[in-house]
Amino acid sequence: MKKRYAHINFKPPKSVQKAAKRGLELRKKFGRGGLSSREAGKLGIGSGVVRAVDLAEGSKISPETVKRMKNYFTRHQKDKRPGWGNPYNPTNGYIAWMLWGGDPGWAWAKKIVKQMKAADKKAKK
Repeated sequence: MKKRYAHINFKPPKSVQKAAKRGLELRKKFGRGGLSSREAGKLGIGSGVVRAVDLAEGSKISPETVKRMKNYFTRHQKDKRPGWGNPYNPTNGYIAWMLWGGDPGWAWAKKIVKQMKAADKKAKK
């Protein structure tokens, strides 16, 4: 981890861990939502399943991965629609969103990226 980020906590909060666990449960129950590492690799993008496992376990997340999380959430805002989180039939987009940490994951990723940008700016002085 870059020295200038030493003051930043890259461990996901409990709310993010809980959302990722819920995403894994939904994917298992419905058999869809989020890409496996093999599927994602073919497309050259990050895997929602891999991300969910790391988040659910409370593993420290690399700065690059936190940036990817923020980018994922920014790109997928359009997936949010009425009924997308229906507990009896959630959309694939909702399941994937939860795999990446849900709304708490989005808030956390934005906060961490903001802290990283501030540290980068300070390091350039």
